[in-house]
Amino acid sequence: MLGICTRTVVKVGMVRPIGLVKSCHLVKPVSATLVTGRYLTQQEGLPRQPLPTLQQTCERYVTTLEAIVEGDELKRAKQLVEDFQKPGGVGERLQESLEKKASNTENWNLFCSGTLPVECVRGIPLCMKQYYQVLSSCRIPGPERDSLVFYSKTDPKYITVAHNCEFFVLDVYNSDGTQLTTDQLCVQLDRICKASPQPSTDPVGILTTQYRKTWDKAYINLMNDETNRESVSAIQRSIFTLCLDRAMPQVSDESSDITGTKQMVHGGGSQCNSGNRWFDKSLQLIVGEDGSCGGNALHVAADGTVIRVFGDAVAACLKDPEMMRSAMEPSPTDMKETESLPMPQKLHFSITPEIKKDIEEAKQNMDILAQDVDLRIQVFDHFGKDVPKAYKLSPDAFIQMAMQLGYYRMYQRCGTVFEANSMRMFRGGRIDGICATSSASAAFVKGFDDPTKQVTEKMDLLGKSIKAHNALTKMAMSGHSIDGHMMTLKDLAVEENITIPEIFKDTSFDKAFDYNVFTSQVTLENESLPVTNLDDPNGYCVCYSVKSNYIGFVVTAINSCKETSATQLIQSIENALLDMRTLLEQSQV
Repeated sequence: MLGICTRTVVKVGMVRPIGLVKSCHLVKPVSATLVTGRYLTQQEGLPRQPLPTLQQTCERYVTTLEAIVEGDELKRAKQLVEDFQKPGGVGERLQESLEKKASNTENWNLFCSGTLPVECVRGIPLCMKQYYQVLSSCRIPGPERDSLVFYSKTDPKYITVAHNCEFFVLDVYNSDGTQLTTDQLCVQLDRICKASPQPSTDPVGILTTQYRKTWDKAYINLMNDETNRESVSAIQRSIFTLCLDRAMPQVSDESSDITGTKQMVHGGGSQCNSGNRWFDKSLQLIVGEDGSCGGNALHVAADGTVIRVFGDAVAACLKDPEMMRSAMEPSPTDMKETESLPMPQKLHFSITPEIKKDIEEAKQNMDILAQDVDLRIQVFDHFGKDVPKAYKLSPDAFIQMAMQLGYYRMYQRCGTVFEANSMRMFRGGRIDGICATSSASAAFVKGFDDPTKQVTEKMDLLGKSIKAHNALTKMAMSGHSIDGHMMTLKDLAVEENITIPEIFKDTSFDKAFDYNVFTSQVTLENESLPVTNLDDPNGYCVCYSVKSNYIGFVVTAINSCKETSATQLIQSIENALLDMRTLLEQSQV
C-alpha cells in the first residue's frame, strides 16, 4: 500500500492457526523478571552501532553485484567501485564525514526511565527504546517529510475508540489512578457503540490513507478550525486507538482469512472500515463484529519484533479464562460501579466544503488501493524447521534459499532479496537489511534444476549457499550491512552538496538495492501471521512464521502489476521447499 505504509499483526483463526503483521527473525526474547529501572541501566550499557570501513563495504558490494549483473555492466560497475574508494577520492571524503557524524551521534544509521523485562539474544541485552515509542505517539504529515511525535511525557490516561467512523475519548484510568476493570471497559465500549449507531457520512479518518503530500494539504485545511484541532490533538495524544469494526462483506472467491487480513491492513475500502482508522497512530488495535481481531502498527515507530511482543501480550489476555469470564458475567457489584462512569467524550469535526472534497477524494483513492492489493496466505504443513535442523542446516537460510529458488523458477533470473535484520543489540538500533542474494545462492538456484548435476553437486551448492547466507546474517547482526552504509553515503553526498558519485548513478546500483522481494520472519507465540504493506508496485513482500512442523507464509503484491502474482510465487516457494526436502532425503541414500 503506497499511502499507508504500516505493519499489521492479526489473529483471525477461522480456518487454520493463522492470523494477520511483520517482524524479523533474529531477536528471540528470553524470559525475564520485571525489574524497576533495569531498562535504563541496560540501555546505557549498549554499544553504539559500528561503522563499517569503506573498503569492507565496497568489497561486499562487488560480491552482491556478481550475483545479479553480468558482462560489460559488471566490468563497468567494478571500475566505478575502484574509482569511488581510491585514496583521496570522493568515497574517502564521504566516509570521513560519516565517521565524524558517527562519533557525535548515538546511532549513525538513524538520521524516561521505565519498567520492562529486558530482552536478550544469546545473553546479549537488546535496546528497549522502541517500546516507549509505540504508545502515545503519532505521525504528523509535513510538506517535505513527516514527523513522529511522542506524547508519553504528558502521561495520557485515555485511548481513542473508533466506531462507525466516529472517534471517542475513553479514559482507561479511574480518578484514583486505578485502571478500569474489564466490566467497566465493556460498559464504556457499549455506550460508544450506542452513541454511534450509523456510519458517519464524513469519515475524517480516511484522510490518513491518502498519499502523504496530499494528506499534508488536507491536514492544513482540517487544522484551520479550532474544533478540528482539538479533536485531532486528542487522537494524536491518546495511548493508542481501538477500532471497533463492522463485519466485512465476504468475497466469493476469497477465504475468510484473506478477508480478515485485508481488514487489518486497509479496512476493506471506504464502504467498509477504512474510515474507521487513524492510520497515523503508531498502534491501532482492531476488533470486528465477527470476532476477528488484530492490529495495525507504524513501522516508523517500532520494528516488527517489538510489535510482536504487543501482539503476544494481547493474545495472552484473550486466553485468560478469568478475564473473559468477568467480561461475559459481570457481578452486581461491578455493574453498580460502572454506572457512575462518565460518558466517553465524542470528538467532533467541522466539515467545510473543502474538507468534504478532500474526504471524497480520499475515499476514491482508498478504494483503488484496496482493490489493488494481491494478498495470499499459505500454511505449508509438510514440514517446519525440524527438517533442516535434522540436517544441521539453518532453518531461516533454508527457507530463504527456497524463496530464491521459487523466484528464479518463475522469472528465470535471480531476484534481489532483502531480509529484515534487527539492530537492537546496539543503542537506538532499528532495522537494517541482509542482501540475501549472493554468488553462492545464484549458483544454487541456477544449478538446482540442471539435469546434468548429481545429487552430491546440488547438495554442495545448497551447503555453500546456506553458509554464505549465515555469513551475511552474522555480518549484518554485527552492524556491518552494506545496505545502510551505501545508502547513507549517497544521502551524505546530497546533504553536503557534493556531485553525486557515478557509482550511485550507475544502473548496477539500482539493481543491487532495488529489491524484487522483501522478506521478514517473525514467529508469534499466538500463531498469528505477519503482514506487511507493499511499497514497491513491481515487487513482493513475503512474511513468514516458522514452527517445528509448519511454515506460515503471507505474500503481498499489486494486482495492477502484470509481472507479479502472489498466488504463483507462494506456490513456487512451496514446490521449492518440497523439492529441497527431496534433495536432502536423496543425499542420505
